[in-house]
This record gives sequence, C-alpha cells and structure tokens, in this order.
Amino acid sequence: MDPTKREQRQTKRDLKRAGSQRRRRQWKRDLRENPEEAPYSEDDFGRYSTAELNGRDRDGTRRR
Repeated sequence: MDPTKREQRQTKRDLKRAGSQRRRRQWKRDLRENPEEAPYSEDDFGRYSTAELNGRDRDGTRRR
C-alpha cells in the first residue's frame, strides 16, 4: 500500500475518533443541561468531519 494512502487512512481514523469523543461529550452535556430536549439534538462534528475525505483513496484495488 502506498505510504500516502496509509497516512490518509490513519488521518481519517484519528478524525473519526476525535469526532466520536466530541459527540459523546456533547450528548452528556445536553442530558445534563436540557434533558427533555436531549434526544432531539443534532450532531455537529465541526472540524472533525470526515466528509471531505470520503472517496479519496479510489484506485484499482478498491474498484469492482
């Protein structure tokens, strides 16, 4: 595997982990501050969003 591809995948993994931690903290904060509205809160990953990294590693090994 190409070293740059490996770095991109590791970066995406790290961002996803940071976003999940942020989301769990946000859920706990919502439950503590406003428990009746907590189930309806929306997720905002902010700078930890990985949407722009999706599909960057397209190559011959991943196509059908």
